[in-house]
Amino acid sequence: MIPYGHQHIDVEEINAVVEVLHSGWLTQGPMVPAFEQAVSDYCGADNAVAVSNGTAALHLACIALGLGHGDSLWTSPNTFVASANCARYCGADVDFIDIDPLTRNLSLSALSTKLKQAKNNNCLPKVVVPVHFAGLPCDMEGIAKLAKEYGFYVIEDAAHAMGSRYGDVIVGSCRHSDMTVFSYHPVKTMTSAEGGMITCNDRGLAQRLRELRSHGISKEQESLQNTSHGPWYYEQQRLGFNYRMNDIQAAMGVVQLKRLAGFIGKRRQLVSRYNDAFEDLPLKFVREADSDCAAWHLYVIELPSASSRQEIYDTLIAKGIGVNVHYIPVHIQPYYQQQGFNEGDFPKAEHYYKGALTLPLYPDLTEFEQDFVIASLRECLQ
Repeated sequence: MIPYGHQHIDVEEINAVVEVLHSGWLTQGPMVPAFEQAVSDYCGADNAVAVSNGTAALHLACIALGLGHGDSLWTSPNTFVASANCARYCGADVDFIDIDPLTRNLSLSALSTKLKQAKNNNCLPKVVVPVHFAGLPCDMEGIAKLAKEYGFYVIEDAAHAMGSRYGDVIVGSCRHSDMTVFSYHPVKTMTSAEGGMITCNDRGLAQRLRELRSHGISKEQESLQNTSHGPWYYEQQRLGFNYRMNDIQAAMGVVQLKRLAGFIGKRRQLVSRYNDAFEDLPLKFVREADSDCAAWHLYVIELPSASSRQEIYDTLIAKGIGVNVHYIPVHIQPYYQQQGFNEGDFPKAEHYYKGALTLPLYPDLTEFEQDFVIASLRECLQ
C-alpha cells in the first residue's frame, strides 16, 4: 500500500533516541528546551513551548487567553475537529467561517461580513483560529487587521504548516497572531512521533503555557505566592494538565527540524509533478501565490463529479493507493449538529468536501510510485 502520508526516519533520529535512552532522562529533560529553542530560532518567535500533541497545544492556547463560558471561538469548518473542540474543552461556544473555494482556507470576506453582523448583535468572538489547510498559509495580514478592528485574539492552527512561508513571514513567527500551534504527528511535514508546539512573542503568555502543561505548577522563586519550604518546594497556582513532551520525542524533533528544508523541497517537487500531470484533466487543485511557499502537508484534488468519488476511492484503494479525504466539515459532525449546526450552514465547505480526495504525498514517495498514482487516477477519469 502506498499511504497518503508517511514519516521519514533515518539513522540520525534513531541514534538521537538511543542517546536519550542512555542519558537517564526519559520524560522532560534537557532535550525539550533544546527543541523549543530550535523551533523558536527557526520560526523567529521569542518563545516556543513544547507539548504532548497538537490538540493539547490548541487547548492550552485557548486557556492561556482566558477563553471560557460565555465566550466564543470561530474557525474554519474545513479542518480536523480539534480546531473547534479546543473551545468546547474550555466551555466556550464555537462558530464557523465558510471557506474560500480557491484556497480552501477561511474566507477573509466571509469573516469580515460575519464580524460586522456580530458587532451589531454584540456577540463578537474572543478568539479566531485560522487553519493553514494542507500547508497553504491563510491571509494572516488581513486577519490581523480585522483582529485589531474588532478586538479578538488570533491563534494560528499551523498543524499542517511547519515550514510554510507567506511573503517573507515564516508561519510560527506570530507576526500577525497571538500564538501559533504546530503538530508533529507522523504524517505532518516533520515528526517527533507525537508532539506539538506553541510559539508566541509574549513572555508572560509563554510562562503561563509552561505552567498549564504541567499541572499548573510553578517552581520559579519570583512567582511563588507563599514562603518557600525549601529547595523542593513548588506551588500549584492554577488548574493545569499533564501535557508535557518527553525527551525521546524532543530528540527526534531536533533532528527532524534539521531535515525540514529537504522534506519541504521534496514535497514541493512532488506537488509540481502532480500539478503538471493533471493540467489537462477536469480537476481542481490549489496553486499558491507567487510570494508564498507552502510546505504542502497534503495534496488534495477536487473531482469533477461528487457522485464518482466513492467509485474512484474504492478503485484506487484496490490498487494499493492509500487515498484519503480531508475533511468532513466539522459542523456536520453529530456532536456539532447537537450544538445547533446543520447541513447547508456553510455551503462552500460542504461543496468542496463532496469532491475532495487526498493523494499520497510524503518525502519518500518515489517518482515511480507517483507515476503509478497519476496513471491510476487518469484511468479512473477516462
